[in-house]
Parts: sequence; C-alpha cells; structure tokens
Amino acid sequence: MLKSSCRGRSSPVSDSASRFYTCIYIALAIALAACSVMPTESTLPLGAYAARPESVALANPEQTKLGQQIEPRVREHAGISGFRLISSGVACFRARMEMAALAEKTLDVQYFAIQSDDTGRLFIEGLLDAADRGIRVRILLDDSNAVGRDAEIGALTAHPNIELRVFNPFSYRGPLEFMRAAEFALNERRLTYRMHNKLLVVDNELALTGGRNVGDGYFAASQTVEFGDYDLLIAGPMVRQLSGSFDAFWNNKLAIPLQNLVVFKPNKERLDAYRESLRSHRAKMEGSTYTRPVSDGGPVANILSGKRPLIWARAEAIYDSPEKQKVDSGKQAGQLLREQVESAAAAVKSELLVATPYLVPGDEGMRLFTGLRSRNVRVRVMTNSLQSTDAPITFSAYERYRVPLLEAGVELYEVRPHLGAPDVPGGGSLKSSSATPFALHAKVFVFDQRQVFVGSMNYDERSRRLNTELGILIESPELTKEVVERFEAVAKPANSYVLGLGPPGPTGRPKLQWRTEENGNMVAYDNEPNVDAARRFKVDTLKFLPLESQL
Repeated sequence: MLKSSCRGRSSPVSDSASRFYTCIYIALAIALAACSVMPTESTLPLGAYAARPESVALANPEQTKLGQQIEPRVREHAGISGFRLISSGVACFRARMEMAALAEKTLDVQYFAIQSDDTGRLFIEGLLDAADRGIRVRILLDDSNAVGRDAEIGALTAHPNIELRVFNPFSYRGPLEFMRAAEFALNERRLTYRMHNKLLVVDNELALTGGRNVGDGYFAASQTVEFGDYDLLIAGPMVRQLSGSFDAFWNNKLAIPLQNLVVFKPNKERLDAYRESLRSHRAKMEGSTYTRPVSDGGPVANILSGKRPLIWARAEAIYDSPEKQKVDSGKQAGQLLREQVESAAAAVKSELLVATPYLVPGDEGMRLFTGLRSRNVRVRVMTNSLQSTDAPITFSAYERYRVPLLEAGVELYEVRPHLGAPDVPGGGSLKSSSATPFALHAKVFVFDQRQVFVGSMNYDERSRRLNTELGILIESPELTKEVVERFEAVAKPANSYVLGLGPPGPTGRPKLQWRTEENGNMVAYDNEPNVDAARRFKVDTLKFLPLESQL
C-alpha cells in the first residue's frame, strides 16, 4: 500500500509524524518481504472469482439522445475525434456531474481513487441518481486507497443497476491501516501493482479522461491543496477505443466484484442509509458552486450547444494492458503506454516539454533526455518543488537526478506552492482565487509543439513499471498551443523555481541554485528555498531506503 500511504496521490497529505513513520514502516517491509508473488488467481482473496459476469460497452450509442446530438458532427469529421481541454477544477467537477445527468443507457467509471469528501460524495450521489433512472453504472476502482471504504461505497452494490469492482484487491477489508500494511509486506509484489487509469464514459458517446482522481483537491474544493491538472472531453471514434480499454480492465481477472470480498453483504437497508447520508451532505452544501443545478449549464452543455465547439483532430488512445507486468516481462502480448510515449519523445526534432508532478526518470529516462540533448533538442521539464509536492518520499528519489539533468542541458522548473502570477495570457487562471497552496498534478508531453499527450502517466518508475496508465496522443496545433501557454505561465519565475548550477561546492561538485521572482525582484537561493526542517529531515531520511523502483 505504498502509494496510498506514502505518495498521497489521491488526496492532500498532511506532514504528520504518524504518516511519516507509516512510510518508513512500509518501506522497510518492502525491502524485507521475501514471500511475495505476482498477481495470480491463487493469490487473490478467497471467493474473488464467484459470480463475475462479463459485460461490454453499449453496442448502439448512436440511438441515444446524446448520440443523436453528437453523431452528425462525427460524420462531418470522418475518421477523427473531437476534443476539449478543461483545466479549471470547478469546471472539471461540473463536467462529471453533467455527464452523469446526461446518461440514458450506460455510465462507465474508472478511477484510481474516489474520495469520501465533499466533491467525492456529490459525485457518488450523481452516479446513484443515474442508477435510479435505470442507467447501468459500472464502477471500477483501484484498491490501494480502500481503508474503511467498503463500509460506505460498498452499499452501492445493493442497487440492481450498479456494479462495483476493485482492481487487484487486498484481502483485508477493514479500517485498520496497519493491517493492510502487514498484508502488503507479506505480498508486496502483487499488491504494489496498481491501476492508475482515470476515465468516465457516458452512453459510449462522450468520454472524459486525464490526470484527475475524484476528490476536493482536484476540484479546487480543498483548504489543503489545489492540484493543477487537465481533463480531456472527447467525442467521436476515440470514445469507442476508450470504452474498449474500460472493458478490457472490467473483464480482466484482477477486477473483482466488491461483494465477493466482503463478509457482510450490502443490502437495501445499508443502501438506504448511505443514500440518506449523501442527501444530508448535499443539504449542508446547498448554495455552493458544487451544488448548482446541472440545468444551469456547464462545460459539457456549452460544447453540445456549440457555444464552445470541439477541436477535431487525429489522435490515438494509448493504455497499458491490465496485466502490464506480464507484458513487460514478455510472458504475454499486450500494450505498454510508456513505449509509445517515449517513442514519440525520441522522434522529436526541436523541442520536448514535459510536465509531471513526480519525476524519477531512471536510467531509461536519462538516456532519452541525454540522447535528445546530444541532437541539440531543447528539453524543458516541470515538476513540483519540495514545498509543493504531496509526496516527499518520491521527491527523495528525484533529488539525485537534478544535477545530472542540468549538466545534460535539460531546463528544469520546480513549481512553487504560492503563485505570484496566476493569470494565463489570453485569459484564465492557473488556480482558483483562494489562498490554498498549489501543486502540479498534470501529466503532459508536448512534441515539437504539434503533438501532445495528456493522461495519467507520471514520468517516474512507478508509472513506468508498477501502475497501469491511460492517455491520449493528439496531433493538434490548437490543443498543443493551449498546453504550451499554460506550461509557459507556470514556468515563469514568479510561479516556479528555475534551477541552475552555481559554483562548485567544497567537494568540487556543481551546486544547485534556485532562481525565482519575489515581490517583483529576481532572487537566487543556494539552498532548497523555504522548506521547513521537518520536511527536509523526511526527505534526507527516506532517500537512503532502497525504494526508487517503487517510486
């Protein structure tokens, strides 16, 4: 359970000592575990394979109301798909609620995490409302953040129109984190393998994918952190490809119906109690931006009405096979997303831009970057600073790459938690107007400013080897321009530290320097700027653990 305990990718993470020591405990357990096994039928929880009916995406989506709106536009753009980037957290939440309300036949939901917080509960209520209208709702969740979750969200499986499956599940289903940590220690090689995909598909006609999980931090509703990210709204042939990816995961043996795992089976009473708690929660939030009626309009309504038209472009949906580790080892044929992204990066002729919240390039990533630099290709990489990251443990692995990257000629930017210039040229803002700290969460690659990848893949060892990932590779100067403009805005010295190499230190090795803008003046730091001693101590301690392959 390394990811949920240490990396904090599904929710804002506090700097409490208890979480730090949990990370240390689990890290040591990983290093010592000797009886671990790969995901196989024999190692999944007992009873996991009972009642696992297969199902697939809606066969005739053009017959739905949504299909009747979208298909004429698809025919006008034969062979290509329509896209819209959404960056505002509030708009991305609204888009999900609109899509749930638009569903006529099916709703497919695939996420690494759905939090039980304000926006998470509103989203679940939207799914339940759809099921009440007779919509078939399939929910596929990763199981790494499931401590105590079954008691609430598991009640949904009592609804006749909702199916809920968890990917590569733990056997322990209770609320005690240390019990899951113990199980992880005994079965690390199976349980470290996670599904990181993010996808929402309505009636096999409209899809939403990108880097966001479902929770307050992703929708500008948290007081702790606001994650900057992208969602892609998609119509056209690409939606069928994405539905195919969902079906591949849904029908894979690692996707287990939740009711096969729990001792106390969900029933109508539990569902009614959960429904009532969701209604009470909504009543408490009445009047907020997040409870505005869907009829008020939002990003999806604007696109369907033509007020904000789709951008039509050639694209490819790329995703890892559900059993990625077997593909990686050569035991099974399949797809590896990283190979396609890195192939596109290696073909770049003039410039590569990378934005990733967690950066651990490893030997292969360093060969890619240095190979591009040897051909005089400009390489610019953006990630979180130690101040802004929600994953100090991953930062501890990233640190050692900074000097080699700069020596190779890579331009490196570390995002600050407090943005001095949040406005984007041409309109819009990098974050909401609140004082909540900002953190980069987008995962994008831009190839020669003509092609862009948007998806769930961080550029680190975990996404390369241990997570399944999903994304879209698009050939569109217009969409690429949007991404580049936001990259440039975040990269400004008022918003990021621009890293460089200062004079050599006492050891003779180059020293890092952080250049930034404060109060309108350029300043330079010779030590990690504005980091408290406790966080610095965490990183210095964690970097001695043999965990880079897990990060």
